[in-house]
Amino acid sequence: MLYKGRWPVASDDERKAFGARVAALRKQRGIKQTELATAVGRTPSWVSQVERGVQPVSRLDVLQLLADALGVSVQALNPDAPVASVPPPTVPEGPNDLDAARLTISGHPALGALLAGRAAATERTSLADLSHQVDVLWELTHTARFAELSAQVGPLVDRLEAAVRTAATADRPALHALLARVYQALAAAFVRQDEADAAWIAADRAIRAAEQSGDVLPVFAGIYRLAQAFVRLKRLDQAEHAATTAVRALETHGEDALSVPEGLSVLGSLRLILALVHARSGNRDQARAEISEARSVARRIGADRNDFNLEFGPTNVEIQAVSTAVELGDAGEALDIGARINAEALSPERRSRLLMDLGRAHAQRRHVGEAVEYLLRAEELAPETVRSHTASRAAIRELTLIAGRTAPPELVGLAERSAALD
Repeated sequence: MLYKGRWPVASDDERKAFGARVAALRKQRGIKQTELATAVGRTPSWVSQVERGVQPVSRLDVLQLLADALGVSVQALNPDAPVASVPPPTVPEGPNDLDAARLTISGHPALGALLAGRAAATERTSLADLSHQVDVLWELTHTARFAELSAQVGPLVDRLEAAVRTAATADRPALHALLARVYQALAAAFVRQDEADAAWIAADRAIRAAEQSGDVLPVFAGIYRLAQAFVRLKRLDQAEHAATTAVRALETHGEDALSVPEGLSVLGSLRLILALVHARSGNRDQARAEISEARSVARRIGADRNDFNLEFGPTNVEIQAVSTAVELGDAGEALDIGARINAEALSPERRSRLLMDLGRAHAQRRHVGEAVEYLLRAEELAPETVRSHTASRAAIRELTLIAGRTAPPELVGLAERSAALD
């Protein structure tokens, strides 16, 4: 029987029996622990702990992931699990708002400039105009206006990729810095639209362009975007490696970088992505330790900032603490933290994400009305994000399952707009 979206605390014998079933099914199908871990978005050590009866599986969504990865029903793993009356959510068919942006990063970005050299620079745009266009691109990213972003990014990338190869030597560092910002915006947008493979490419190009600019901190900001892509790809080991390596480098060799707020913003953001990685892995203690580290960094900064469009500061740390608690299934903790947050000064994307996570927390507690209210408010701020976000659509589906025939029309409409039941 479910209690607030979670299973009752299992006894040692029950955990061991469950783990034995998982291990037997995995071996029967020739699946390695690493492969199962990737499929369910956890680490191999988490799978090992489950199979040994050390780690309980107390959330229905995680149980469903395990069942799907093993090719069995949820009831085959836990006979007491409820039978779902609707199919799992799928990615909506049809063109994605970022399809044109995907084409922009397909292949080499400046073949013409390689062949024609300086002659390729037929259109000259001032650095000030290019910088303004990049600012607009980030505004579109923060407001989740991905169709507009997709339409504008192609010509801008073409100009910048040609310019960094043909402009005067003195101008190239600044152009590389702008190019890094463009690719970081693309990486952020792709992550939010669940296009993690494209986010990986964009983040990698952002890192390279940042290094070419001669400025160190944007390189670390690019690694943050890379770690985000790895999380979405369920490559948690890679995300942890990328972020941990960057944190270690900053804390070991980055004394000058950490003497300025910009460096602290990057460090704090990397701590937050590590908190997410550990939460997705079910590592409660480590996830909370990383949130604590991020809070410490935020106190050193003392105010909300937007260095490298990371929006790091005390408020964003608490928003991530809500998200971490939801990932861990600690709905009560998430709601308690969320009640203390005033996020009005942050971007619509950040405010929408907070509302979405609070909706997910209410869904975990089976508070249908409150969950729908928060999700609708999130949709009002950033409709494209809420309708395409995997966790949001999963919450909408579960709410529909809980409500059944008594589902309110607002929930039915939300489910239809997000294709959560397709």
